[in-house]
Amino acid sequence: MNPSKINSPFPRAAFFVCLLALALSPFASPARAQENPYIVTYDHYLEEPGSLEVEYFSTFGTQRAANDFHSFWAEFEYGVTAWWTAELYFDGQTTFNDSTIFTGFRWENRFRLLQREHFINPVLYIEYEQTSGADKILKEVEGHDVEADYAVPNGIAYKEHNHELESKLLLSKAFQGWNIAENTIATKNLTGGNPWEFGYAIGASRPLALKASARRCSFCRQNFIAGIEMYGGLGDRYSFGLHDTSQYLAPVVAWNIPSDWTLRLSPGFGLNDNSHRFLLRWGVSREFSGFGETVSRIFGGRKWR
Repeated sequence: MNPSKINSPFPRAAFFVCLLALALSPFASPARAQENPYIVTYDHYLEEPGSLEVEYFSTFGTQRAANDFHSFWAEFEYGVTAWWTAELYFDGQTTFNDSTIFTGFRWENRFRLLQREHFINPVLYIEYEQTSGADKILKEVEGHDVEADYAVPNGIAYKEHNHELESKLLLSKAFQGWNIAENTIATKNLTGGNPWEFGYAIGASRPLALKASARRCSFCRQNFIAGIEMYGGLGDRYSFGLHDTSQYLAPVVAWNIPSDWTLRLSPGFGLNDNSHRFLLRWGVSREFSGFGETVSRIFGGRKWR
């Protein structure tokens, strides 16, 4: 079987959702928000109720002793309530001189535990993943994940099927324009007897200017948010710690364009011999406020509250 031609309903579902979002976007109001620049780390901000954010992200990764790769994923993030945001991912990758394959999907839920701003704002994150062993999006790093794990050819790696439950405790604080966020990760592969695996992500960011310009402009300093992320694995239940793990440091920047798009860019650097030497990540997103109400109105449902 050619892994580049896997017959799966999930790419078709992603295509349908993209078409639906684009078809309804003229009826939804664009939402102007200062999006954070993080690609791995989460802060405590959730999607506005009834709003849909459509995102695309890519990662180019170097690979010693194997082929470099380009992984990519689409995200559809919806604000269910003021305290609950749900998100659906569809993953794929191209390994150079190998093949391009669909690698799985993820269903993410974030629950804000405290409604008002506090000194520390906790959010509970729960995600179910159904992916193949060829998945390379590196959305987070956990356990003893190392560079060599990504060197397996697609024709072999895609035969491995993983069903994982991932939980995170997201802690975040905003002060004087800064955002500081820390994520603690615990993941369990439900398909075998693998132990719980652990990881972390830390981020800090700040707009280049806090005072908004009196005129509408694309290149005003307040439209740019810069920061840095550090993330990596923390071993597993039987061997907790930094031994045989990979660690990364990555500057990040987001450009919030007045036309309601956000662009993100992040070059990442491995900090030890177990890590990819270089990861280049980029992404584009757009948020549509009132999307839930628009869908409900078109299909004759009750008005969104």
